[in-house]
Amino acid sequence: MSTLTARAQRVAQWVRELPPHAVDAAIAVLCAAYIVGQIGIEGRLSWAVPLLATVNAAPLLWRRRYPFLVTFITGISTTWLAIVDMLGNIPAAQLVATYTFAALCPPLLRLIAVAGTILGVSLSILIPAEDVLNLGMIGITFGMAYALGTSVRARRDRIEMLEERARRLTEQHEAAATRERQRIAREMHDILAHSMGLVVVQAEAGPVAVRSDPDKAAQMFDTISATARESLAQLRRTLGVLRAGEAERLPAPGLDGLTTLVEHARDSGLAVTLEEHGQRAAVPPDFAATVYRIVQESLTNTVKHAHAQTVHVTLDWQDDALEVTVSDDGRGLATDAEPGGHGLTGMRERVAALGGKLDIGANPDGTGFRITAWLPLQ
Repeated sequence: MSTLTARAQRVAQWVRELPPHAVDAAIAVLCAAYIVGQIGIEGRLSWAVPLLATVNAAPLLWRRRYPFLVTFITGISTTWLAIVDMLGNIPAAQLVATYTFAALCPPLLRLIAVAGTILGVSLSILIPAEDVLNLGMIGITFGMAYALGTSVRARRDRIEMLEERARRLTEQHEAAATRERQRIAREMHDILAHSMGLVVVQAEAGPVAVRSDPDKAAQMFDTISATARESLAQLRRTLGVLRAGEAERLPAPGLDGLTTLVEHARDSGLAVTLEEHGQRAAVPPDFAATVYRIVQESLTNTVKHAHAQTVHVTLDWQDDALEVTVSDDGRGLATDAEPGGHGLTGMRERVAALGGKLDIGANPDGTGFRITAWLPLQ
């Protein structure tokens, strides 16, 4: 039994791989040959029979492209052949047309075709005054052809649905991978830009401090070391998401890390203040990390570009939002950061991901540079 099933599957696969036009031509030839054979067995074969059989079966060559029209034309010829008793026992061409419109036509055309088929079958039985029982047998045969076509349509629709679902899942996975790459790129930029900016400032001031203030120089080198170690730790955590289970080894930077961030900026020579107003709310890790990165990137821009003396970092906790403000007394937007730079772009993306708003510009008095981020708590 299994051998027969395997052979049947191979035959079915071979048939599916045949060109559609070749299959339709073979079906048309078989339907015409069936009529000729039936009439020949009954001893009524004449020159007109092959011609009539060809006219009845030939429209099947276009059944895939015009299923409704082919059903209509074949139905008329089939009914006429049945009335003049030139059809044989089974209306083969019309059964194929019924299967085809059931598989390919939209609902309204299927309904019309079914009504037309019922009318044609009834006329082909009643006009020649044949046994009414034949109407039931023929009806069952047409019902089976229609059901087979319906099952094929349902299978095709399900395959299309699964393919569409697979396509959407692929798009979702690709979008998720893109977002993850962008997130990692933002994290690495923020970490490296901040840490390397502080290291450069401290390293450039180190040789001067060595000669004038050895204790200050030692403190600078300690800051360089601490900044580098912290940056390496954050990089390991960021890149750890590429290896399963490693991302959880180090906690994500959050609100508690702002104090250390400010202290490192002070070590570079800036007078940095950190103020927090209102009652601190419990926020998720991604929210806290966004606040940390905003302050970090703002301080990085100030250290690298602003030539500022003082920086004020303010966290204003409101009922429905947190407002983060970082302002300096430097030389303004033209030198604090490039408007199209990766740092500000990453900052905008982080704020937008939380549904917040970012404002970049000068201080209210027109001096320096200020970044204000409004982040909703809900």
